[in-house]
Amino acid sequence: MTDNQREPPPPPGGRTEPPDPEAPTLLGAEDRPQPVRRPGPIRIPNYRILELLGAGGMGEVWAAEQEQPIQRRVALKVIKLGMDSREIVARFQYERRALALMSHPSIAAVYEAGTTSDGRPYFAMEYVAGEPITDYCDRYGLGVRERLELFLKVCDGVQHAHQKGIIHRDIKPSNVLVTIQDQEAVPKIVDFGLAKAISQPMTQETRHTAIGSILGTLEYMSPEQFELTGLDVDTRTDIYSLGVLLYELLVGSVPFEKGAPGAKHLDEMRRVIREEDPAKPSARLSTIHGTATGGAPAGDEDHAALVKRIRGDLDWIALKALAKDRTRRYETANALAMDVRRHLANEPVLARPPSAVYKAGKFVRRHRVGVAAGLAVALAIVAGSIGTTAGLLRALRAERQANLEAETARQVSDFLVDLFRVAEPDRAQGETITARQLLDEGSRRISHELRQQPMTRARLMSTMGTVYRLLGLYEESRDLLEDSLEMRRSQVGDDSLEVADSLAALAALDMLEGRYDSARARAEQAVAIREDRGGPQSPELADAVTLLGWILANQGQHAAARPLFERGLDIRRATLAEESTAVAESHHGLGFSHWRSGEYDLAEGSLRLALETYERVFGPEDSRISGVLNDLAALYQETGRDRAALPLLERALTIKERVLGPRHPDVASSLNNLAIAYDRDERPADAEPLFKRALNIIEEAHGAGHESTAVALGNVAWITYRRGESAAAEALYEEAYATFLRTVGRVHRNVAILMQDWSVLYSDQGRFEEAERLLVEAAEIWEVTVGAGHPNLASCLTALADLYRRQGKLDQAAAVEARVDSISG
Repeated sequence: MTDNQREPPPPPGGRTEPPDPEAPTLLGAEDRPQPVRRPGPIRIPNYRILELLGAGGMGEVWAAEQEQPIQRRVALKVIKLGMDSREIVARFQYERRALALMSHPSIAAVYEAGTTSDGRPYFAMEYVAGEPITDYCDRYGLGVRERLELFLKVCDGVQHAHQKGIIHRDIKPSNVLVTIQDQEAVPKIVDFGLAKAISQPMTQETRHTAIGSILGTLEYMSPEQFELTGLDVDTRTDIYSLGVLLYELLVGSVPFEKGAPGAKHLDEMRRVIREEDPAKPSARLSTIHGTATGGAPAGDEDHAALVKRIRGDLDWIALKALAKDRTRRYETANALAMDVRRHLANEPVLARPPSAVYKAGKFVRRHRVGVAAGLAVALAIVAGSIGTTAGLLRALRAERQANLEAETARQVSDFLVDLFRVAEPDRAQGETITARQLLDEGSRRISHELRQQPMTRARLMSTMGTVYRLLGLYEESRDLLEDSLEMRRSQVGDDSLEVADSLAALAALDMLEGRYDSARARAEQAVAIREDRGGPQSPELADAVTLLGWILANQGQHAAARPLFERGLDIRRATLAEESTAVAESHHGLGFSHWRSGEYDLAEGSLRLALETYERVFGPEDSRISGVLNDLAALYQETGRDRAALPLLERALTIKERVLGPRHPDVASSLNNLAIAYDRDERPADAEPLFKRALNIIEEAHGAGHESTAVALGNVAWITYRRGESAAAEALYEEAYATFLRTVGRVHRNVAILMQDWSVLYSDQGRFEEAERLLVEAAEIWEVTVGAGHPNLASCLTALADLYRRQGKLDQAAAVEARVDSISG
């Protein structure tokens, strides 16, 4: 934000009437009082208090000018006088920590925290000059598309919070304020005072909701929030609230209106939200609006056209988010956003009307006695014929499917047999035909053959695309996999198992190329389709959830990845032998997640189990073993067993070079890991050529803007600094940092590693302030990504304490060392 705040201008295409000077424009809670333009009763060093913006149940929000170390307008949230009970302080501290974990354009940023002159906790956060999202949309007459585009940004912010382990639990228009940044409307999610951790404690106080209390805003609360224990609320409660917000943006009213206050009303509201189904948005719009006014979307279309615009996709998207049974809601905010994006792109959405079976089940639950009596009579009449008919139908379906698969297999076999004839002496003319040449020939021929067998053609494209990916030929792989996906969609629909296969193959490719948002979206779609079509125990579903786990783990989201690995392992153990390679892959994923979370004993056990299984099944020289060897070696390095890591890394590199060839991207990964080991063993001359060779391979495979390129640049920067070329090293560090920001963002373990290495250069040059800034920021990243008790954080803080001692700042060094001691136990 800039220092000079202003009223948000109308968005492109919106109305241009002058803004209402009485409209709310500042951060605060619902029913906020008018600003009081007088100095506040609080005093905080380096802040000049300006005015009271609002007051909620436990805190006040003040506008202030921060004067040191930088000048900017901020919002100060402070516990109210007299509200400093143990529970309120714990909740306030929780909100402060929750905000500090997050860094997203659609979440109000927290800058710092402390206590006021009278001992009340406060935190300084981004000052949001905005207004509730519904008011903003109404003020400027936004149409459906503009409202949905704002809503998508809100979903992205909620997804980010969930990835950090935070549930908001009170999403509503007054907590989603729209401001203007760089001439663009940006929603900011505020007030995490009711937030709840998904995966980790946020303070030493217990974070359970007191029994008998209800926290939230009634119209936006999910059915499970009315359960008075409050112990079974997960991220899907925010999906419900997002559904209410979407409904309100489309219709101008919430699904269920709040009545008069009182206990009787609360019971009725609880019953309605838990038992009654909301009207479709289009149906509600038809009944409560005679024209397209009163909070509904505006634009060029008349009221009838607006109802038609919302009917269908948007009805089903909103109702899926609002499902009473949370297992029927979208699994994630990203899944909800992806369906909205499909609607905007005129693509089929995953949300569908409830099936006849689902509707019948609800009818049965409402009329148990009558249905039971009628059913008994019906069963007596048709019992015999049902068994015969059902068996006949099953047999016919199985026969058709078997015939289709047999014909497809025959066509694939004929194509491959003819393809391999290029190696016959008359055609090869004495040349050795390589696997790459066979693939290229097959790719060329498939573009004009098998046009009358589209599903066979799609299967071959998918298979060859996967082989190209395994060879590290990503561009060729993507072309075939995307063509296969489109062909399958056109032939069997968006929610077929064949489409799920293509989505999973493309998600794996996206992950390798660092396209994590696309990888996650595709993997989530594959999971949803396979669960719906194949059931909750299918091996294909296990593959999809495990792939999604790897995608999240590569983004550093290990708390979210681990339950996916565990679910995949449970399914695979139930359907496959314990010695299968699929079970071993699940152990590998769990081991990787445990390692990155600092759970070294669990990690080593899982990785060793995976390694032993792979060696028994594939033999000791298979390329699939090298990945486990690398991860096990990295764990050894992190736990001080460098000499034990070295032979594992050398073995992994030898396997990869022999199997994959010297220019494969996976070889670059092993080169980097081995070079790090040589450098730690004080062999920089051996490390340098490996680092540089790895960078060349990665740049050739991925280009300059890839996460792996940034890692390799950082490694070359380090070895360049070790050779005494500080200026060249600094330029490489800057390039690596900029690449990380474009690919994985600031809050990532690789960024923390880069900053720690970079700080050594500055420290040795006597640039202590710059070194300190890097180490402090690295420590913050470690705390967010791996937790406050992780050894990596202790290592970073140790470097910071050493830096303070070099400058004679003994008190600061001692304070940091005390924290290191607390981590070490």
